[in-house]
Amino acid sequence: MTPSRATVRRGIAGMSVLLCLVVVTPAPARADNPIVQTSYTADPAPLVHNGRVYLYTGHDEDGSTYFTMRDWRVWSSADLVNWTDHDSPLSLTTFAWASADAWAGQAIYRDGRFYWYVPVKNRATGRMAIGVAVSQSPTGPFQDALGRPLLENGEIDPTVFIDDTGQAYLHWGNPNLWYVRLNADMTSFSGAPTQVPLTAAGFGARSGNPSRPTLYEEGPWVYKRNGVYYNVFAAECCSEFIAYSTAPGPTGPWTYRGTVMPRQGGSFTNHAGVIDFNGGSYFFYHNGALPGGGGYTRSVAVEKFSYHPDGTIPTMSMTTAGAPQVGTLNPFARQEAETIAWETGVETEPSSEGGMNVGWIENGDWIKVKGAAFGNGAASFTARVASATSGGRIELRLGGPDGTLVGTCTVPGTGGWQTWTTVTCPTAGATGTRDLYLRFAGGSGYLLNINWWQFATGGGPAELPLRRASTLGVS
Repeated sequence: MTPSRATVRRGIAGMSVLLCLVVVTPAPARADNPIVQTSYTADPAPLVHNGRVYLYTGHDEDGSTYFTMRDWRVWSSADLVNWTDHDSPLSLTTFAWASADAWAGQAIYRDGRFYWYVPVKNRATGRMAIGVAVSQSPTGPFQDALGRPLLENGEIDPTVFIDDTGQAYLHWGNPNLWYVRLNADMTSFSGAPTQVPLTAAGFGARSGNPSRPTLYEEGPWVYKRNGVYYNVFAAECCSEFIAYSTAPGPTGPWTYRGTVMPRQGGSFTNHAGVIDFNGGSYFFYHNGALPGGGGYTRSVAVEKFSYHPDGTIPTMSMTTAGAPQVGTLNPFARQEAETIAWETGVETEPSSEGGMNVGWIENGDWIKVKGAAFGNGAASFTARVASATSGGRIELRLGGPDGTLVGTCTVPGTGGWQTWTTVTCPTAGATGTRDLYLRFAGGSGYLLNINWWQFATGGGPAELPLRRASTLGVS
């Protein structure tokens, strides 16, 4: 935490948006959707890489009354419930030629590099254009690959995929739908942009709007699965629902298949991303479910689903439960404090030690980490902390913010919000696989920052490096 930063605190305890139950994946009652609560996120673009899901999102500014978006964010998870914040590795300022509107994009990996295609407004023309940024890490930083737009026709929402043949395709568009064949360098293309025919047979019929005769609105997400090409898109604004079409080839002809997600969730837009991960299929979307949320302050959520035997996608509804956890979290490995399943009161910021830390912590705030596998038990807890005040306490609880207390770590004042020290305290009673709650206690005002934490089985904590783990793709 830095004292100069102004923040809109968004406690989740008063969350008032109740979402319908998904029809395809039963789950126990819990609240893990939306998956990020520390900021407003939109337009999810998941990418599976090296056993981890990297989630690229837009960022709605607090209190927005329009699509006021200046940067993009990255999150990652190995279990689809505990998400690590990697901050903003790409913004409008990355593109010297861009002036506004950091809207919906998608990233893809090829030949040791990550390419992120995004729509932004071209300062010189005043039109929306597609830019491409590149990085050697999934979490950035990203640089403008060209120093100019990749292409420009005033339309938005690029989606990218690489076919089995190695040919990459970029689709985009609102109000039309376009594609190009990308070259192997991923920063140029062959031929001219081709417009996809928007027919009722291909994209469903819309009534009452002669200028938009089909349901296609924006936000295509094109991918291939079991020999079938899918185009999942936002349909018929406003408010939008999610629909999809399929085709025998990457450029069509498309056949409309129906609704994936009906109009729900307190946001008049929606935007889909679909992946397969660790044997399951997952559908990402956004809604207005957080306190203060709405059409311009959105939040990303996820559901697990199963394709029908014929490859069609079931209709699903938004839930507060979210996807079930894939595996467990290892509390005996160092965990970044900004790896969170749910929280109330806290926010994140860049850390002087690299990566991010959690700050703006007050009495009664808490962080939930889901499915921590303690096995036969933990003997101690170590955390990297800082405080410009007199500090506070980290209460370690199981099952809920008022659950079983298994340890308490006292955090002293360190003389600054980025002046770090390491504290260790004994623990008892943490066994099995449990949801872990870090509940913060102390006096009034901001108490402390926390950078990372780790449990030990006995003999005290191991000596730990200060840099972020390279397995998360952070340099």
